[in-house]
Amino acid sequence: MAAPFATGNSDTPDKPADKALLPTIAIIIDDMGHNREQGERLANMEQPLTLAFLPFRRHTVSLAELAHRQRKEIMLHSPMANTRNLSLGAGGLTSDMDEASIATTLRRSLQAIPHVRGVNNHMGSLLTQRLEMMDWVMKELTKYPVYFVDSRTIATSIAGDVAQAYQIPSMTRDIFLDHEQSEDFVDRQFKKLIRRAKENGTAIGIGHPHKVTVNYLEKHLPELDAQGVAIATISGLWAIRNGNREMFADGEKQAISPALARNP
Repeated sequence: MAAPFATGNSDTPDKPADKALLPTIAIIIDDMGHNREQGERLANMEQPLTLAFLPFRRHTVSLAELAHRQRKEIMLHSPMANTRNLSLGAGGLTSDMDEASIATTLRRSLQAIPHVRGVNNHMGSLLTQRLEMMDWVMKELTKYPVYFVDSRTIATSIAGDVAQAYQIPSMTRDIFLDHEQSEDFVDRQFKKLIRRAKENGTAIGIGHPHKVTVNYLEKHLPELDAQGVAIATISGLWAIRNGNREMFADGEKQAISPALARNP
């Protein structure tokens, strides 16, 4: 059912298949949970953004609840070890963990994000290259009704390939929108994202809750209709790519219990 997930310039909402013919983008906003002001602006946008939350951050639970009420899709932005040894914070998956520690940390992080539908990696340029550790990550994720998006913070990431091997619904980031924080740069990257969608049918962009990014999206997302471009959540984009079928059958996966949601 594409209609709940995508918006485009069609005047006939009873024909959701028409939307799948439009070039469609999905935008993930990473690093949610720290910045309340920009997080609220993103949650309150009309368009179906996908918001990826760091676990156990000050505003993660309240912003995720707000975003869910505003029909945004919620992801876990799972911190993973990087090649620069940058701090991961709570919920981090490090290269010295064993399988049990990876599984427990990942499970608790999922439980910490209300209404979670998917996972992507925060940093991870080290961990996403390591087959054994990605195997442990995906072995845990395959228990739950979640998809995986490889943020592809390094070109040699194997995270997406391992997710596919575990038959986890998976996708890969196409464009980073704002690794330079200027309006001109975000504009160039956003236009590149649209070109990619027009070439391939769909494309995934990742941005962050920087003020320049939020300002840009508030201004330019409403212009997509006039350009004949749709925007969807990640689930909606996956449905477009996969013949509009459901990701998971009822009862196929175990529910994510929120019992530890407030305990890092």
